[in-house]
Amino acid sequence: MIVLALVTATGAYAQKGVEDGSRYGHGEDSINTIKNISIYTEYYKTNNFLDAYNEGWQEVFRDAPLASVNTYNYGIKILRNLYKDAKTAKDEELMAKYSDELFQVYEQRLKYLDKLNAQSKNKATEYEVLGQYGHDYMSYNPRVQISKAYEILRKSVDLGKGQSQYYVLDDLMNVSAQRFKNKKDNDEFRDALMQDYVDCANYIDDFIALQTDDKILEQALKVKERIDGLFINSGAADCEKLQEIYGPKIENNKDNLEYLNKVVKLMTMFDCRSSDAYFKAAEYAHAISPSVQTAKSLGRLYLQQRQDTEKALEYYNQALELDDDSKSMADTYYYIANLYMSQEKYDNSRTALQKCISNNSSKGEAYILLAQLYAVKHDWSNEPALNRCAYFAVIDKLEQAKRVDSSVAERANDLISQYKKQCPQAEDLFMFGYKAGDKIEIKGWINETTTIR
Repeated sequence: MIVLALVTATGAYAQKGVEDGSRYGHGEDSINTIKNISIYTEYYKTNNFLDAYNEGWQEVFRDAPLASVNTYNYGIKILRNLYKDAKTAKDEELMAKYSDELFQVYEQRLKYLDKLNAQSKNKATEYEVLGQYGHDYMSYNPRVQISKAYEILRKSVDLGKGQSQYYVLDDLMNVSAQRFKNKKDNDEFRDALMQDYVDCANYIDDFIALQTDDKILEQALKVKERIDGLFINSGAADCEKLQEIYGPKIENNKDNLEYLNKVVKLMTMFDCRSSDAYFKAAEYAHAISPSVQTAKSLGRLYLQQRQDTEKALEYYNQALELDDDSKSMADTYYYIANLYMSQEKYDNSRTALQKCISNNSSKGEAYILLAQLYAVKHDWSNEPALNRCAYFAVIDKLEQAKRVDSSVAERANDLISQYKKQCPQAEDLFMFGYKAGDKIEIKGWINETTTIR
């Protein structure tokens, strides 16, 4: 009765919240807002969405935009369900009406986002609202405009980055691919699609790394596959096109690490590592931010793609200068040893292998390569039978490879069976005074003592 008396007394001063910026409005309007919230909420709780819509929600949304965050949370669910009912009834006019109103809910929430967050415990970020808006724009819309969908989703991902929801990243890639498909001669759309792919591929990995919910993780992994598939199947890029697009731009972006890394990632995905653009981008990126891994990658790149051993050695040596991890350094010395062996520089190869083993004595591959070096250059005397004793030293290294690294045992055994056939027979060594079990010094460049089998 007191409230009604106040309303009657102040009715002349009634004012809507949308007019004066208050939460509920003033006077009679504030009472109406509170009454309408109570009415439509009861309908909402029983999933009576049409009555919730007609009996209060519309008035609250229109007259008191700051009344409650639930005006928006409930409104989204109400309008989604009304849209579905209209779609089932094949009522296109109603579908368009509810669709438009659903998007107005998002637009208004974004408009008042800061003020709504100030009165809410569970605060929403702009990127979250935009992401949900973009998703619903694609899902509850009989008249999708690809350009608008892209604008909403791209802004959401720009703001959310690695915190973006997996379905938003899926939607962005889908829309971007559609946009390019509609106008394949548009270089702007092509460039945008490639950037969208780089971002979505990175951000979905960030999302997956933080995910603890198994069901969501399963969905995110499927999205990751779809992101790759959408880009690959779009036809936006092949080696020739990537070279054409990025080749002329590398020089102007040689100080832009983000741009250079994007080029490297894209061209790696399409196996375009022999392209000039890839080489230049990788080298400039390494110059800006040198690391052990980039130096090693460039070393392997020059060796495999250009057969440029001089440049490969240059980068391998840079990797060694930057490195302080013994196992990583051992790997680099192993690469160098292989390089020298291919050039038949056996002394240099052995020196590199010795450094490799001193950094990681458990690297079985190094002992295998050393055994192969000895086998290739096994002559150390003028007697063929004595020269073949070098194969005992070869087998020593292969046996050592098995002892320190079980992962190479099968390969080592295969080589042992081959090299045993090259070893001298007992009668071959008899005239030199040697028998099984005797020690023999293999001189020359091998310079090791072994046991006759």
